[in-house]
Amino acid sequence: MSLTEHIHGEYVHNRRTRVLSDHLAKIIPQDFHMLDVGCGDGLLARLITQKRPDLDVRGIDVLVRDRVHIPIDEFDGQVIPYPDASFDGVMFVDVLHHTHDPIILLREAVRVARTAIVIKDHTLNGLCAGLTLRFMDRVGNARWGVALPYNYWPRQRWLRAFDMLRLKVGLWITQLGIYPWPASLVFDRSLHFAARLDLP
Repeated sequence: MSLTEHIHGEYVHNRRTRVLSDHLAKIIPQDFHMLDVGCGDGLLARLITQKRPDLDVRGIDVLVRDRVHIPIDEFDGQVIPYPDASFDGVMFVDVLHHTHDPIILLREAVRVARTAIVIKDHTLNGLCAGLTLRFMDRVGNARWGVALPYNYWPRQRWLRAFDMLRLKVGLWITQLGIYPWPASLVFDRSLHFAARLDLP
């Protein structure tokens, strides 16, 4: 493990999980049966349900780990293995930019969700956004074997995709405070968003 990876693990990963669980717990609707797509070991989902005991969450991932915090099924990364309208909602946390075509999974989410889709991802907006996001992705994910296509979209492309899928932006948050100061000056900026998208 490199020094950069060690610093990320010690000072960023735990804070990120805690901060995101706070934000997501506030924007997920009440009494929700939710599917966490690309959930990893399910730790984030478990922290959310600790804050929101009204939520019922299960996960899917392309690689199911030996030690997990929620029930997790394996999937192929493209087809969500559940029937139509199986869940109240679907959640993607820093997953869609790891796919070659986010629309594929977004369409699947629309198919299996009844009410809403919750997303935390990146926006390719601002000075040196692409380089910064690539660095963050490489440090946070490369050692775990996560695919890194660096498929980041600017905000307008996200909004066009949501419009095409008839998803209404119910909530859009950009000030997430994931990184501690002074790293926040470089790595927070306008590079992150969390959104709740309501189905028609």
